Parts: sequence; C-alpha cells; structure tokens
Amino acid sequence: MHIRRSLRRSRTGVTLLSLAALLVSGCSAAGTTSSAGSTAVAALVALPRATPSALAPYYGQKLSWRGCGVPGFECATLKAPLDYADPGAGDVRLAVTRKKATGPGKRIGSLLVNPGGPGGSAVGYLQQYAGIGYPAGVRARYDMVAVDPRGVARSEPVECLDGRAMDTYTQTDTTPDDQREAGELVDAYKEFAEGCGAHSARLLRHVSTVEAARDMDILRAALGDGKLHYVGASYGTFLGATYAGLFPNRVGRLVLDGAMDPALPARRLNLDQTAGFETAFQSFAKDCVTRSDCPLGGKGTAPAKVGENLKAFFRKLDAHPIPTGDPDGRKLGEALATTGVIAAMYDESTWEQLREALNSAIKDKDGAGLLALSDSYYERDGDGRYANLMAANAAVNCLDLPAAFSTPDQVEKALPSFEKASPVFGEGLAWASLNCAYWPVRPTGEPHRIEAKGAASIVVVGTTRDPATPYRWARSLAHQLTSARLLTYEGDGHTAYGRGSSCIDSAIDTYLLHGTPPTDGKRCK
Repeated sequence: MHIRRSLRRSRTGVTLLSLAALLVSGCSAAGTTSSAGSTAVAALVALPRATPSALAPYYGQKLSWRGCGVPGFECATLKAPLDYADPGAGDVRLAVTRKKATGPGKRIGSLLVNPGGPGGSAVGYLQQYAGIGYPAGVRARYDMVAVDPRGVARSEPVECLDGRAMDTYTQTDTTPDDQREAGELVDAYKEFAEGCGAHSARLLRHVSTVEAARDMDILRAALGDGKLHYVGASYGTFLGATYAGLFPNRVGRLVLDGAMDPALPARRLNLDQTAGFETAFQSFAKDCVTRSDCPLGGKGTAPAKVGENLKAFFRKLDAHPIPTGDPDGRKLGEALATTGVIAAMYDESTWEQLREALNSAIKDKDGAGLLALSDSYYERDGDGRYANLMAANAAVNCLDLPAAFSTPDQVEKALPSFEKASPVFGEGLAWASLNCAYWPVRPTGEPHRIEAKGAASIVVVGTTRDPATPYRWARSLAHQLTSARLLTYEGDGHTAYGRGSSCIDSAIDTYLLHGTPPTDGKRCK
C-alpha cells in the first residue's frame, strides 16, 4: 500500500501502495477516526492454536522444489484453500521461491519477505533484490523465501483490463473540472471494476489480507519452521502484523518497515497519506531550489510557490497534453504527469531524475521522462503490457475495507480537507479515493487494532518524512502491538531498511541475526 519499491532498486525492489486509484487512497473505510482514536475499534482475534482437521492436508503438504531459471533460486507451488470457511471448495495455487542459506554460521531458519503493494510481487522482489541485496550475514544464516500472495503476479493473478484499456484508464483525468469529466471518471472506475468481476470472479472474494496471512502460516509449516521470521515493507507491514495478530504464538523475528495503521478507516488513511505526499514534496521543493537545474523555482523560492508552479504546469497539461515519443501514441496529460511526480517522492535518490523529467516537459515540451516514471510506477513494459499490480491492489484494498467515498458528491464535500492536506496532490487523491465505491464484491474487513498478545518482540520501523506510510502510522501500530519496539529513521523516503542508514541497518541486522531487538524508541538519522 509500496509498492514502494524504490525506483533505484527497480520497482520490484521496494514497496508501494499503488496508484490503482492513486494509492491506498483508492479503497478503505469511511469515517474520520484518527490514530489517537484507534482504541475505539475492536482488536483482531487470534485463531485457535490447534490446526482444524479440514486444514490438515494443507499444513501437511511437502514442497517440491525445482529450478526456476534464476541462478541460485528454487521455486515451488503451495496449495491453500480458496475459502478458509469452506476448505472443500477448491484450492488456490501460490508461487514460492527461495534461496538457501549460504553460510557460514548456523542456519536460523527461513526469512519470508514481502515488498508491499498490495500487489507487489514478493517472488520478483526476492529474486531481483532481497535474495542478492540483503546483507551477506542475513543471507548466510537464513533461507530467503518469498510467496506471491493470492491474486498477485504468479499466484493466480487477478485480471481486470488488457493493456490498451489500462492505457486509457491510467490517463483518465482525476481532477474533473465539471460534471461531464466527473462522470467520465466514474465510468472509468466502473469499467475497471466490471473487468475485474468478469475476469476474476472466482478469486475476487478471497484475496483479503487475513486470507493471505493464513496462507503464510501454511507456508511456514511446509517449510518446516516452528516460528515465522519475516521482513515486510509498507503494505507488507499490514500483512505481517495481521499474521502476528492471528498467530501470536508462532511469531519469530518480525520487522515491519514503513508501517501501516490497521485501526484507521479509509478516508483517514487516504487523508493521512495525502499529507504524507505533501511532506515529501516539500522536502523535494526545498532541495530543488538549491539546484541550478530546478525548473520550478530558483534559490530562495518558497516551497509553497514551488507547489503552485507545479500545479500550474499540471493545469497546462490538463488543457494541452504534450508529446512523449511513445510508440502507442500516448501523450503526457495531467494524470500521467502527476503519477510520475508521485512516483519520485518514494525515494530521494530519484529527485534528480524528476528534475530532468520536469525540465524536459516544461522547457522542451517533451513528456518522455515523466511518462517513464509513471510507467515504472504502474509496471507497464515497453510492449504495452501491465503487471497485475493495479488489479491486485484494488482487489485487496476493496475487500479489506469499505470504500472511502460512495458518491462523487461525498468527494466534492471532502475536497477542502484533502486540498488543505496537500495543495499539490489533494484534489487528485480525493477523487482517486472513489474507485472502491463500484467494486463488484462487498468488503469483508473493517478497521481494527492488532495487539498480538503473547508474541515475541516485533520491530516496527517508521520514517519521519515517509510519503506513503506517514510516521504517525508507525507510532500507532507500535502502540497497538503489545511486544513492539519502535525504531525511527529521521529522514526522507519510503521505508528505511537497506536505504543507506547504517544505524537502521545495524539495528535490524542485530535483531534478525541474534534476536536482540533495538531499544524501544531508538532513533536514527
């Protein structure tokens, strides 16, 4: 709810909350509950320790490992019940990959990783980044393991629209100027939802985070581990925390990096995230005006003025899209340009690329750079094919929580609060929060606290200027989890582990390798 996945690691190397409807914003529950009020919602109830007899065949399965075309990695298929309430109703097949511990040192067990999304491929993340980029000491002592959650990538992916239809969808104006444009946006959301219902009817009711967490426990058993060791980023923190809430006695060493707050309804999640992107943009703006190539202002220009200049550029694109050189004829309009800018907010190492893209677009009327950032965010390849990120993102979010808004009128009434949270992105993110209103299946989840009473120590990591998962969410989750230790990174970007802070990396590595969590409240710069 990362992707982010940082662009510098390739989008598969980070975690994001996808812009299927521009981020978590897309789907969540109505209301305005704040983190401070999280005690008002019920806590997730742990499942019985004993495995139900109907699930015994799943827990007893043995994985058949095989080569999968990536040197050093093995792949297997895990079976899980499509419907945990009716295990006899059929299976869902989940793609699993691992890279065995390299040594030296005694093997600790399996370390499951998830990069977020929802919709990010954990298998791709492990094979392209974590399995080769995690600290050597961690890879020496753990079998590195990943499973694509149900409905994602290689695990019976949710499908909605083909590439051409997705191109149209991603270019739909999310800042409608009149009732006609608002109607076009509603029609786009309806067409997307109807496509998902038509192509993935069997799976669409069974891609919730609770079900994905239960799948992870079956995987734990199939791997032969008594405890689950796990590193999750962004939405992966919600998945990991849900596992801890359901199976607290099976929690091993859990790292939740870029934490989400499960106690918040959608509108509050979306509003908080909107403010988070504004915070990230302010950091970018302050840095940009110190650079000679900043296209949005010179030295001494106030960040608010930088934002006004960007908004003015977006308005020009809304009226007159510019060429991109795209072989499919796509031009850069406001929607794709906004996505490109938001994509660069996840990682400050991408700010230079954003400045170059903005310079080309503003000065040379060449939208190729911003289009490339947008395509990377959406996981669109050069042949016009999209990964199923956006489809899975909406499917999980719309099932986990009721929609933030039910009608365009509700969005219009909420616009002032979103625009106050972010003068730059607020309007678009508010309208993007409408997409789950037209989802073909009813949500099965509600906001809830996760306490995980009895679990071993869990490390919750928050970054103070995180755009996608605001720092307040990490504080709230750490307060909810009875055994949590809050680790804070004072900096920019989405998530903290493996992004350059030796203080953060050392604290997490020590926990993973020796089981010693950092002191609660530890802060790193």
